Amino acid sequence: MDGARQAAIRTAELAARSCYGRLVARLAARSRDIAGAEDALAEAFAAALRTWPERGVPAAPEAWLLTAARNAQMNAGRHRRVRDAAAAEIERRAEERAAREAGFPDERLKLLFVCAHPAIDAAVRTPLMLQAVLGLDAARIAAAFLMAPAAMGQRLVRAKAKIRDAGLRFAVPEPEEMPARLAEVLAAIYAAYGTGWEARQAGLAEEAIYLGRLLVELLPAEPEARGLLALMLYCEARREARRDAEGRFVPLGRQDARRWSGAMIGEAEALLAEGARAGRFGRYLCEAAIQSVHIQRPVTGRTDYRALRLLYDLLGAHEPSLGVLVARAALLLEAGDAAAARVALDALEGRQVAGYQPYWVALARLLRAEGRAAEAEAALGTALSLTDDAALREFLSLPPP
Repeated sequence: MDGARQAAIRTAELAARSCYGRLVARLAARSRDIAGAEDALAEAFAAALRTWPERGVPAAPEAWLLTAARNAQMNAGRHRRVRDAAAAEIERRAEERAAREAGFPDERLKLLFVCAHPAIDAAVRTPLMLQAVLGLDAARIAAAFLMAPAAMGQRLVRAKAKIRDAGLRFAVPEPEEMPARLAEVLAAIYAAYGTGWEARQAGLAEEAIYLGRLLVELLPAEPEARGLLALMLYCEARREARRDAEGRFVPLGRQDARRWSGAMIGEAEALLAEGARAGRFGRYLCEAAIQSVHIQRPVTGRTDYRALRLLYDLLGAHEPSLGVLVARAALLLEAGDAAAARVALDALEGRQVAGYQPYWVALARLLRAEGRAAEAEAALGTALSLTDDAALREFLSLPPP
């Protein structure tokens, strides 16, 4: 029994990682209730852990979970009158037909646009997408948004309750409404990719790239969709070179370019060029262009800091987030302008820097460049305390070259 139980637990855990978002999307598409879909799926997982050890793991665990969750939804909704159930079914079929006619290539992509509804608080749209569609837990979402997990969890619960209580229409937006919702969808896909990148979860990163491709297919005239896909491909092309054979972190400037994926870089360069032709240079095209400059280093033998500084200035105007501003300050220091880096970092005081590890890394390097060794060591200690990645901790602890 112990072996059967362990096998059941492993299979359930694998299903939770690989198909949670897809199952919630399919369940919510039918019920129009994201929170209810999650509750039903939780009941299905609990039922799996009760029955699989005794009856064996089914041949198709995802299908089994979907069926069990749908049964739970049916049990929860039996108190509704037949007329209401029939009306909901008619509306669901009409919406699914409209989605197909609109050319939505994936149910999850459809749900991302639904979660960007203007009636939902703008601050919670992207986190809601990450949890309900892409399956990230509140702790990882909170880390991406520099928030406490409890606060993020409460924010998500309130948002789902508002969706349910307000009876928001679970429908695909009209074509003319999509551009207004695009920014949140792009942000959710990029946040999912970033989480997979930092946690070295290739599956989540691949899922984000897949959704990025579908978004370019759905909205071919939107340059930022191409910019996001290009950005993710530039980063993914370097995945294998980011760690050495012993698992130690290798910074971009020291990576072996022979381990980069030429096919991904070529595709990213083409996407960047196509997006730039639109004449609208937004956040993701700008970030992709920054990656393109870095990619040229093995060819030219140097880093074009002038181009990077211009691009970071433009990016800061588009997206003055903490991450972007810290990256800009680090670039200024790397380019040899410690005075400008000091001004940039000083301007961030009072923001949410206390728990932001890249800020302390940049500050430690700046203090070292200023000859303030003791303060640099203190800042480095703070940076080390903010990461659990042993390889990254080892790299940060190395003496400067």
